Amino acid sequence: MVSDRIFREISRDDYFSCAVRYFWDKRALQAADQNNRGVKDQGFRSEATGGKHMDRFFSLIRDLLVDIGVPENDICTRKRSLDLPGYFRAEKQWDLIVIKHCPDGKKELVAVLELKSQKGPSFGNNINNRTEEVLGSAYDLWTAYREGAFKTSPSPWLGYMLLLEDSERSRKSVRNNEPHFEVFPEFKDASYIERYHQTCLKLVRERVYSEVCYLLAKEEDKAKPRNYSEPDEVLSGYRFLRSLCSHLNNFYEIA
Repeated sequence: MVSDRIFREISRDDYFSCAVRYFWDKRALQAADQNNRGVKDQGFRSEATGGKHMDRFFSLIRDLLVDIGVPENDICTRKRSLDLPGYFRAEKQWDLIVIKHCPDGKKELVAVLELKSQKGPSFGNNINNRTEEVLGSAYDLWTAYREGAFKTSPSPWLGYMLLLEDSERSRKSVRNNEPHFEVFPEFKDASYIERYHQTCLKLVRERVYSEVCYLLAKEEDKAKPRNYSEPDEVLSGYRFLRSLCSHLNNFYEIA
């Protein structure tokens, strides 16, 4: 069983605050670095194309898994160890995976995580692409699992985390384009924050992902002790991490 100490740790009100702070600082540093090197990138794209701005989330989750007793060698975070076979494509690179190395030499796929972020102002240009990506990746993995790509592995835990900028633009009501049929009621004039909220809820309710974590953050709040919000308890960081730890308890002697 996962100890009460671990549950108290992940239920802290500011558990992800250091990672959110790193996210904003890293984006700013990447943009400044590209400007200093004379690299031109359109709009805010220079902040995103450098990558690594979600690294602190990876390290937080990795440290938690090590703390509860998952062997470090079973936690894959390096780029060259993150590819898993797909069904509709040869392979896909995930953000963090847990592979149990069994005494008999076999490997079991235990957990798979995808962590994404989106900052404005181009919310409208990215939301459909992001939704298609998250759906396609999950469907590809579950189909590969069904077809035996991961050998005798039990069903893995699949998690998705999204950090979205909380801004006036992302909270503004968005007009729907309905030339032939109406959109579902929950998307009627919904803001980008609410659209992502509905998408994340449905990913869990339809069992596309084992759990989804949905966080909102304002750049101007990054120095605050609590610098992010969770719009839905069902999509909270605590529920996300507790579910992951509980799943791992089936494979390891968890602290």
